Amino acid sequence: MTPPLQQKLVDSHPSSSSGKGALLVGTGIFLSRIVGLVRERVLAYYLGNSMASAAFKAALRIPNFLQNLFGEGVLSASFIPIYASLSGKKENEEANLVANAVFGLLLLAVAVLVSAGIFFTPLFIDVIAPGFQGETKILAIRLVRIIFPGTGLLVLSAWCLGILNSHRRFFISYTAPVLWSLAIIASLILFGNSWVNNPSQTDLAITAGYGVVAGCLLQFGIQLPFVLKLLGKFKPNLAMANRSVRQVLRSFGPVVLGRGVVQVSAYIDTAYASLISDRALSALAYAQTLYLIPISLFGMAVSAAELPEMSQVSGTFEEVAQKIQARINTGLRRIAFFVIPSAVVFFFLGDVVGGALLQTGRFNSADTRYLWYLLMGSTCGLLASTMGRLYASAFYALKDTKTPLYFAAARVTLTAVLAYWSAVKLPGELGIPRELGGIGITATTGFAAWIEFLLLRWKMGKRIGKTGLSKTHLTTLWSIAIFAALLGLGIKGELVKIYGANLATSEWGSRFLPMPQLHPLLTAGAILIPFGMVYILLATLFKIPEVGFVTKIINKNTKKFF
Repeated sequence: MTPPLQQKLVDSHPSSSSGKGALLVGTGIFLSRIVGLVRERVLAYYLGNSMASAAFKAALRIPNFLQNLFGEGVLSASFIPIYASLSGKKENEEANLVANAVFGLLLLAVAVLVSAGIFFTPLFIDVIAPGFQGETKILAIRLVRIIFPGTGLLVLSAWCLGILNSHRRFFISYTAPVLWSLAIIASLILFGNSWVNNPSQTDLAITAGYGVVAGCLLQFGIQLPFVLKLLGKFKPNLAMANRSVRQVLRSFGPVVLGRGVVQVSAYIDTAYASLISDRALSALAYAQTLYLIPISLFGMAVSAAELPEMSQVSGTFEEVAQKIQARINTGLRRIAFFVIPSAVVFFFLGDVVGGALLQTGRFNSADTRYLWYLLMGSTCGLLASTMGRLYASAFYALKDTKTPLYFAAARVTLTAVLAYWSAVKLPGELGIPRELGGIGITATTGFAAWIEFLLLRWKMGKRIGKTGLSKTHLTTLWSIAIFAALLGLGIKGELVKIYGANLATSEWGSRFLPMPQLHPLLTAGAILIPFGMVYILLATLFKIPEVGFVTKIINKNTKKFF
């Protein structure tokens, strides 16, 4: 059967537009991630790796299932290709009808699922965090019931993002999560420094839960006015009989299943971590926040910008295949240029990164060391996870939502088996501390991500021709990134000689590559800035084209502002 590539669409945007779009998405995500890191630092200051922190992190997982199931990823795959195609063909009335129908259907689905979620919260806790007992379990149940309604608002916020992205209004949609983080930060600081209440960590976790709900409302509210300006009419309905709406719904089912499968993987990780210890679960959540930064900044930025572009490509089957092939290869080069040094930094200098971002208050140097071990495991699949997002977007642009579902299911099945053995069983067999099983969770998840990526690339190759990066290019990027990291380790060693080693904790391996007795932020500045400069310098000397591309885009957009 001939794939649906021959549909005639209007290609009214030059190929460079995706580069600008990726920059706008990346800038928005960068701002939201920076504020997100501040949020995590504030959480670490007030909650550390305590019982309350573990309960709060687990509580966020459960309602987030609703957000991820019906939110950005699903709408990007099912709604944006249809809506962007109609907008590109100037069929504005039909596009508005689809947008209003999708909003109405989402609103109905979210109302039902939020109600069910609140009612069945104790059951969810038993499934997601089976290791929770007593006070930790009670607090987690209470937090989930507080947060669940706010998560429904985030689903509607993702609808706003879909419309804004289709009209290439990337910045506002990807900066909106800043308000979500700021609401949590404000709630903790205001309540945590209250001399009247003298709150406990449990009280602070509950306050942060209400901050989550306030942030969800703000994130949706800031986008809605911009969306209403783009829509001809805002009149939510349930017009399921419309042809375009039915097309969205046909895509919606497989994508929901696909996102559901992916989320199962995240919940499996949380469940296994809860069997290790509360500290392992809390540290895993912090680690996931850090290694999701490059995935979001570069994988999501490129993929989100390319999806509407690939959805509007026109021409014969051969012409469309060639254009999409070129877009994938260009996107992969941009992703690899940023993600490879990120993975190298996490592996060699993860304690430097973790200390600078999170070591404060109740989050001590031992917690930083443990976090580094989890980040080491996550580097196994960082590049694969990021590039896999681009291939999934390409399949969605081709109106194929089932292929990513099948391969995601294969990845989750593999993760479920391997992660349990490596996280729960292997430490005892090796005679190592139980908490080091957390490394097995992040490492096996990364290994499974490579399997999924290779399957996606293979299938896309059969569809449009060979795609991917050359071995020479990848070798060059890995080599210069590792060289820069070794330089960073050398600087770290010199700082230890000058200021002495931080051996205040007996955490495992603390005498191997210790941190200097210097403020973590100063340590990070002294090490990571030279790392970045050396990487860029070597990339320039080796004539990596992405250096020039990034400089050109930044200069062009800087001139517009000034």
